[in-house]
Amino acid sequence: MSADTIESFYGVYLLYCLNPQYKGRTYIGYTVDPNRRIKQHNKGKYAGGARRTSNRGPWSMVLIIYGFPNDISALRFEWAWQHPSRSRRLHHVASKKSKERVFDYCLRILAEMLRTGPWNRLPLTVRWLNEDFAKQFPEDKPPPFHMPICYGPVISKKVTETKETTDSVISKDSCIEKANNIICFICHQIIDGKRLTCVNPECDLVSHIICLSKLFLEPGQYVPVKGMCPKCDGVFLWGDIIRKYKGCYGNLKMGLTADMGDTFYESDSD
Repeated sequence: MSADTIESFYGVYLLYCLNPQYKGRTYIGYTVDPNRRIKQHNKGKYAGGARRTSNRGPWSMVLIIYGFPNDISALRFEWAWQHPSRSRRLHHVASKKSKERVFDYCLRILAEMLRTGPWNRLPLTVRWLNEDFAKQFPEDKPPPFHMPICYGPVISKKVTETKETTDSVISKDSCIEKANNIICFICHQIIDGKRLTCVNPECDLVSHIICLSKLFLEPGQYVPVKGMCPKCDGVFLWGDIIRKYKGCYGNLKMGLTADMGDTFYESDSD
């Protein structure tokens, strides 16, 4: 199976120990490069792996959640998943049952987190890296509709900009702006600086970020989840639009419609 390449990668993962002596143990961590991170875990702490996974491998990175807007957001998710009893957002979640496997408990906590604010409004993706461990979420607690569940390997890609590319973009934008002011389709005011465009490549919508976000925002929301483009009438996820705005659209699908053992915990960042 070919690996999907994702830019601006911030992920929180779940490890499962395959060593018969420690089988059943799990570990939750954060990374910007899952393929490098699992190698570090299996090589030990002197290779950059975590102290609590060192000399207990092999470990398998079975699941990863990504799509966080930045490292702080991902690290907060990691901490809450590691410490559900201490997170004020997860007080409603029942403690681990005596006969419940730690792996199953971790997945139960994850299912609750994905449906709890503020995480339920983020454009997250749930990916099973090891399909042998893949499980269905409870029927009464599936992830929000805008969070896809994927299978297979993933590659993180760093976004790099050369001076040549940047100068070219600036020059092109300057010529367009000199020839004609860029007008927001929603408020009809001039746009100074970078602007949002529609995910649909055939739509030429241009708007301020704040204008489109207000249009997408629904009562009770602090961050938009999805909305209808005022020009092409397509329904898109806010996260997809922001990814395109940041230049890291990657392999996202377009055109989403409205129908659509023991646990080891340690803050683990690259």
